[in-house]
Amino acid sequence: MTDAYLRSLGFATTESEPDAGRPAFSHAWRYQHEQMTSDGHRLFIEHPLGIDSCRLSTMPAPLVPQDVFAAVALHDRSALETAICAFYAAHGGRGAVAPYQQAVPTTTAAPRLIYGRVVDFTTSDSSV
Repeated sequence: MTDAYLRSLGFATTESEPDAGRPAFSHAWRYQHEQMTSDGHRLFIEHPLGIDSCRLSTMPAPLVPQDVFAAVALHDRSALETAICAFYAAHGGRGAVAPYQQAVPTTTAAPRLIYGRVVDFTTSDSSV
């Protein structure tokens, strides 16, 4: 698989910028499909570090086998395209274009509970 090939199928990387600590593309990658399913699911594909296959799931990084829709050999394009079609068929077809979802949050300024009130530090109104 190549970045250009995955993008030609409608996938976009979930990583927003290069990271020196991240493995090279040939060793590991994660993408999400640009279209949701009719029933509102997202399709993610990942090639985990050290595994000679790629996995399709509704989760960016599935941890248990039950969360993996299909696993295909890393360079089996025919099997991948068949699995993508089967995924959309199982979820009622293709739906709307999916908003981008990063696999890892880029900010730690999430709303916090302070003195019994939720305070959102991402807005200008963060008085307690």
